[in-house]
Parts: sequence; C-alpha cells; structure tokens
Amino acid sequence: MKKTLISIVGLALTLMAGAQVKEDFVTAPNAQSGKLYPMVNSEGRVRVQVSAPDAKMVLLDIGGVKYELTRDENGVWTGESAPQDEGFHYYQLNIDGANVPDPNSLYYYGASRWGSGIDIPAHDEDFYQVKNVPQGQVRELYYYSKVNDAMRHCYVYTPAEYDRNPQKRYPVLYLQHGGGESEQGWPQQGKTAQIMDNLIAEGKAVPFIIVMDNGAWRMPQAPQGQRPQGQAPQGQRPPQGAQGQRPQGQGGPMGLPGNWADGFKRTLFEDIIPMIDSNFRTIADADHRAMAGLSMGGMQTLSIALPNPQMFSSFGVFSGGTVTLEQAQAIKGSNKLIFVSYGSRELENRRGGNPAEDIKALREAGFNAHFYVSENTAHEWQSWRRSLHEFAQLLFK
Repeated sequence: MKKTLISIVGLALTLMAGAQVKEDFVTAPNAQSGKLYPMVNSEGRVRVQVSAPDAKMVLLDIGGVKYELTRDENGVWTGESAPQDEGFHYYQLNIDGANVPDPNSLYYYGASRWGSGIDIPAHDEDFYQVKNVPQGQVRELYYYSKVNDAMRHCYVYTPAEYDRNPQKRYPVLYLQHGGGESEQGWPQQGKTAQIMDNLIAEGKAVPFIIVMDNGAWRMPQAPQGQRPQGQAPQGQRPPQGAQGQRPQGQGGPMGLPGNWADGFKRTLFEDIIPMIDSNFRTIADADHRAMAGLSMGGMQTLSIALPNPQMFSSFGVFSGGTVTLEQAQAIKGSNKLIFVSYGSRELENRRGGNPAEDIKALREAGFNAHFYVSENTAHEWQSWRRSLHEFAQLLFK
C-alpha cells in the first residue's frame, strides 16, 4: 500500500509538472561520455531515459520522491522530476521494484552504495568549475594500517606549486566525509581540487595539503540481549540521522557509545598522520594542522580534534554540530580557527541549541570563530562545497 501511495504521489507530481515543463534540457555533466541522458533544464528538472522493454513500471527516484516514466513502442522509458534544488543529488531508477543505478550516469559512492548522481546548475557554481588556472593533484594512496592490520586507502590533494617548490613545506587539512559515504566523497562529489585550485589562483587561500581518508563507522554488534559497547571496526558505516548533534558527557551523539570515534582516532593519530608527515613536505605541528568534516565527519572533528589541541589548532564542522563556549575553554590560547556551518533548510528543522549563538559567544570570548549559512540548501553537498569554499579562505592565515 505504501509503495502504491508513493507511486501515485510521484505520478501526480509528474502529471502536474508535465504541462509546464520547459523544453530547454541539456545533457548533465554527470552523464557518461557519449550519453545524451541524464539531462537537466533551466527549472532544475531532471530527465532520464532507459531501455527496459520487458519492464512493467519504471520510476525515477530523486529527492525523496518517485516519478513514473512513460514507455514508448520500443520499450524505452522517459520522464522527468519536479524542479530540484541547486547542486548535487544522488538518484536511482526503480525498475519493477528493483532499485538500480541509471546506466547512463557516472557513479558515486553515497547512501551506502555506488549509484547515480547529478548536478543541478547553481547560481554560484563558478567556484567549483574546472578553469584555466594552475592545477593541483589529487593523489591516490594505499598504505598499511598497524591499528587495523589492514591496507587502507586515501586521497591527498597537493596544490599546483607543490612539485615546483621542493624546499617548501605545507600545512595540512584532514577532511572527512559523512555517513554512508567514503573517501571518494570529497574529491568527487565535493569538488575539493577545483575549489582549492580556484581559490589559490585568486589569492584567496594559502596553499595547503588536504588528506581525505575513510572514517566510516557503524554500531558494533553485541551478543544477543546485551547493549553494544566499545569501538566499532573500521571501514563500516555509521548510524544515520546524526546531523546537528554534538557529543555530551560520557556518551556520544545520538546515544552512541562515548568512545564511538576512538577507532578512527587511533587510525588517524597512529597511522594516517605519521604516514602523511613521512611522505609529504608537511609542517608537522598543531599550528599547521586542521581537521574538518561534514555531518559524521564534523562529529568526528568534535570528538577527535577538539579534545586534542596538541594535534590540531583549527576546526571545521559542516552540518555536524556546534562548539559551545564551555567546550572551547580547554583550547583557549592554542586555537587558531573554529568554523561551523549549516544549510539554511537544516536550521529551519534543527532541534536543540542555536549554533549561531554559540559562535557569537565564542567571538565575544576572543576566539576566531565563524558561522556560515548556505542559503536554500539542506543536508547536501551544495551546503558542504560552499562550506569548504568559505572555510579554506580562513584557514592557516
């Protein structure tokens, strides 16, 4: 019954939108090479097409709504969504009840799966476009983790000047993804290299290294009838819906164990940071080391970096909680930057606390604290692209 209602709602929205659809669709930048679909139009609608001659029903699933596609005489299904918000969105097709990626799109890891994604043109998208400016590199590294007794994988952004200045050393930002995502998130969906290359070329950011590793986590399994305790194994996903919360007392956010981030903290402190400092020309001290992340990655920043000022002096929390004056007292004197951000639609639905007031209190107490709001976006990549763009301009200055 529930599936039927969803389909009816999607069909109704499609029919209502159909009479008003603006026929100025163009191929989206996320289409595979040589493919015409997926497409977007100036209203932000997404149009898809797939050949499925034996299918009985095909739906486009995007933005929490399913839209019915129409079949032609050759078994090719075509249809479009209602207008979507600016920025990047995951989507999928539903063919006779099976959720599958769109075979025409590029694939991204998000929502705990590899699947389709699409960029809706944004009024401010210029800051993450590839331009004719000096290009940095995103290097792919495999390394052995003693903590996990396993090989791990990360990406490292180095600015364009890195190889041209072999004597120069650089600050480092450790930048974490969100729940259900992986180390691919920031270099792909987040457009990290494009954002940094453009900022550095414009003289708005100092050159620094960015490390993007996998901090995925999930609640550990306990024997039947017992409550889970202790750290979870690495390389697994966290519980969902943890945005806007912060660690309190001995427990973690959303009722997680108080040591929920300890596994990744050990990996970061004992494996990742030593590996980066050994293989790259870093300035290996707290004044030149920062941590930031989105959603779960922001929560990790609060749980790992904030209590360890001997390791990090700057913090960025994107849609992952806030920093109170009480929390910050322990880092007064050593802290260089505190940055908290949200999408405006997240704040409309946020319960408990006011991050803007928290940052105001920090500023009044003498902290270099900043609060940023991404207008007309929610818990999504456009909020986090904009957040990185703002944060990077303040960092290591």
